[in-house]
Amino acid sequence: MRQSMKILVINTGSSSIKYKLFDVEQRKLMASGVAEKIGEETGMLTHQSASPNGDWKETIHESRIPDHDEGLKRIVDLLVDPRNGVIKNTSEISAIGHRVVHGGERFHAPAVIDEGVIAAIQEHIPLAPLHNPANLVGIRVAKKMFPASVQVAVFDTAFHQTLPMEAFVYAVPLELYEEHKVRRYGFHGTSHAYVAERAAAYLGRDLETINLITLHLGNGASMAAIRKGKCVDTTMGMTPLAGLVMGTRSGDVDPALPFFLAANLGMSIKEIDDLLNKESGLKGICGTNDMREVVENMERGDKRAELALHLYTYRIKKYIGAYVAVLGSLDALVFTAGVGENSAYIRERCCQGLQKLGIRVDPERNRQPGAEIREISPPESEVRVLVIPTNEELRIAQETKKVMESKAGS
Repeated sequence: MRQSMKILVINTGSSSIKYKLFDVEQRKLMASGVAEKIGEETGMLTHQSASPNGDWKETIHESRIPDHDEGLKRIVDLLVDPRNGVIKNTSEISAIGHRVVHGGERFHAPAVIDEGVIAAIQEHIPLAPLHNPANLVGIRVAKKMFPASVQVAVFDTAFHQTLPMEAFVYAVPLELYEEHKVRRYGFHGTSHAYVAERAAAYLGRDLETINLITLHLGNGASMAAIRKGKCVDTTMGMTPLAGLVMGTRSGDVDPALPFFLAANLGMSIKEIDDLLNKESGLKGICGTNDMREVVENMERGDKRAELALHLYTYRIKKYIGAYVAVLGSLDALVFTAGVGENSAYIRERCCQGLQKLGIRVDPERNRQPGAEIREISPPESEVRVLVIPTNEELRIAQETKKVMESKAGS
């Protein structure tokens, strides 16, 4: 049996810590959970752990969690609990893999966290003011809690650093890019990279020999055009606001819209920011950002819900066509994330009318549920259409393992 290597993956938000503990050699999830409402009056820690016989147990602890230090301490206490814990002590954890949203142009790959990496993450706070500060909090807390473990940063933006210049530079004065790094970065990189590798394995091909379009459709949504294993275009931009219609984000709009809102409605920059990021998308059109509710409301005859779904799938279809043109040829179209994995209606509607591009969906196959990779195109389809469950945390653990092996080799 291969030697065990346990890696804890942490995704720190401003008031939360999501975590998963993996035995990466066995590709086995040992425990997972989330500490929520940190710093609020009533906090919650939901913890799931695997027993030796493979059963899963969930416990929910409701009490105030004053700060991230206390949140991570409670998580560790559950992991090492003598009765239900999955490890004996923290020394069993070889490394901590941290999700970091924005690495800018500095990071093309995961990095062992040192003071230089921390400084670079801080430098990129203006590009991700909501995410990078929280990611730094998680790093600092974990370094105190796990002083003997290797700490690794895995960046959402890294996978998209292969974009050619014509795909990432905006047509604004070039000095804005050269001096301030104003450019397209893209996000959801760990998810796009994970499902691309899984697609290649499913097709029995080397990733470097195929062209893919991956669709990460959740409350946040993005697409990537992947040529021979390298991302060459993606829908999100300098921030996660650009591109597709999302749960509460507008996606692409006329850049002059904020000027109109300010001049004619007297809206402030913050109000416009909140409008486009938190009150738009599906929610702005039909009042809810839950795709299940939107589809149910449409089926009951709600015209706003119908319009929201038409907008949502029309935007995706436009990008599919654009990315086929960018790639020149397409081997597979991959749906993933909450909506992409679970909504047969969305998948079918996104692919309607794309037969001339070789893209077809078999209605029966599409309606079949499943937790594994499944193919929803008919056997004769020129382009394979796949549904692949994403696992960003496992990808972060695998990337962390590679960094450790490289570090050990050097």
